[in-house]
Amino acid sequence: MTIEDLALLFVRGIGSRGAAHLIEHFGSAERLYEASRQELIDEAGLRPDLAERILQQEGRSEAQCEIAYCRRKGINIISATDAEYPESLRSTPDRPHVLFVQGNIEALHKPTLSMVGTREATPSGLYACDKIVGDLAAKVQDLSIVSGLAYGIDSASHRAALAHGVSTVAVLANKLPDITPAPHVSLAADILRNGGAIVSEIHSQQKQNGNLFIARNRIIAALGVGTLVVESPASGGSLATAEIADSYGRTVMALPGRMTDSASFGTNNLIRQGRARLVLTADDIIEDLGWGGYVGTQRRPAEVDAVELSDAERALLATFDNVTKVDYATLLQTTQLSLGELAMVVVELEMKGLIRCLPGKRYERI
Repeated sequence: MTIEDLALLFVRGIGSRGAAHLIEHFGSAERLYEASRQELIDEAGLRPDLAERILQQEGRSEAQCEIAYCRRKGINIISATDAEYPESLRSTPDRPHVLFVQGNIEALHKPTLSMVGTREATPSGLYACDKIVGDLAAKVQDLSIVSGLAYGIDSASHRAALAHGVSTVAVLANKLPDITPAPHVSLAADILRNGGAIVSEIHSQQKQNGNLFIARNRIIAALGVGTLVVESPASGGSLATAEIADSYGRTVMALPGRMTDSASFGTNNLIRQGRARLVLTADDIIEDLGWGGYVGTQRRPAEVDAVELSDAERALLATFDNVTKVDYATLLQTTQLSLGELAMVVVELEMKGLIRCLPGKRYERI
């Protein structure tokens, strides 16, 4: 992390997507701050007023203050160009350019499941958190659980991870080392004491507002290989997190509940609408995330090459070269196969363990 990385946070008018665009264009924040007006406007496409702010080195003094603050508070600063930055988050288009982290940074690099749900958790939901995490801990090596430290399902997920010896990461919508909600200060301390981490994109000079919780949810969604919604009413932040996770190409899962339970209206609707995979056990999650046998990793090209494939099968797999999920209509269009031929090819690839069917007649490359 350089001072320019941090300074970029304080340039007015440049948000997460703008920062990601500029870093991709210039390669580094240092190079960005060395750029000419022509490079900033004509080549990078910045508005003249934003370019002028960078040319005037806006943000540098604030960055120096922030570095001093983080040193006093024992907070690590990681930029998107650092090796320590989580790869899962780096791949998202609206990633925070800088993360503030307390605790064990390695907890951000493990096979990770995001768990979210209602703040008004039922006894059944609390039990489900403990049962799912406990069973996963017994089967998935080096597991990490990510959530938001809120009341209800979030805190239950963190506590279940701690109880079963699993790393857990709390993503907050406030500056560190402050803890919100305040009654969870001791829970946050337990997370740090047991090899977990607390993460925020909020710097110490930023004013708090309610919109920060919405932005926080995208980090929770991005950090996990998949997102599990444990309980949710018909609307709420956990459903928004699930939607974001799906937009990032993550696997969305939900636990079903009784039709009379208001805390399950949201999860039941996700399943009914084909927006989430129904899971009942840890084994379901392991299967859906591809964690069986090769925890948290993708099938290696050598393994795919070792499988005998027809020309039609290779053509279908090529559809996944730049995306992780493809719908049936796209497969039909790109492969130019008939409906009958496509159905046969899909079945063959599923049997060979190279793709799997998702809700909504979509397919995912394993």
